[in-house]
Formats: sequence, structure tokens, C-alpha cells
Amino acid sequence: MHKAFRFTAILEGISYLLLFGFTMPLKYWGDIFEPNKVVGYAHGVLFIAYVVLAVAFCWKKKWSLKRFLVLFVASLLPFGTFYADKKYLSKTT
Repeated sequence: MHKAFRFTAILEGISYLLLFGFTMPLKYWGDIFEPNKVVGYAHGVLFIAYVVLAVAFCWKKKWSLKRFLVLFVASLLPFGTFYADKKYLSKTT
């Protein structure tokens, strides 16, 4: 479960950056809608998977609600999941 959560965290972070740093400008400045739709769906699925895995992971590790909230807020911020991976997930076995 730990590897799956870390992998999902990294993919969610990449999809976030792709969505807002690449496909949104294509959509609004270039009138190219297709990449935004595909990356948007992928990001949505990865976001939901990240949150579900965060809940399960925190439950399994008996982590506090505060630590879960840090992981959750990290999913809402650019580069947040990379920070969460480095600070909390890479040290956990």
C-alpha cells in the first residue's frame, strides 16, 4: 500500500501541474480543448485515489487527523504532493 500511495501522490502532482500549467493555457489561450479534457479526467481520478489512499494509509499507520489534513491540503496545492512525499512518505516503511 505504501508504494501505491507514493506512486499515486507523484502522479497526482504531475497531473495537477500538467492541468494548470499546460492544458489550461492551451484551452483558454489557444482554443484547444481536448488535452484539457483528458488531463482533467485523469487528474480527477488521481485526486480521488490520492485522498482514498491517504485515508487508508493514515488509518493503517494510526496517524493523527492533523497529519491526514496535511496530506489532504498538499493535494490542493501545486507541488504539495511532492512535499508530502518527501516529508512524510519517503521516510515511512
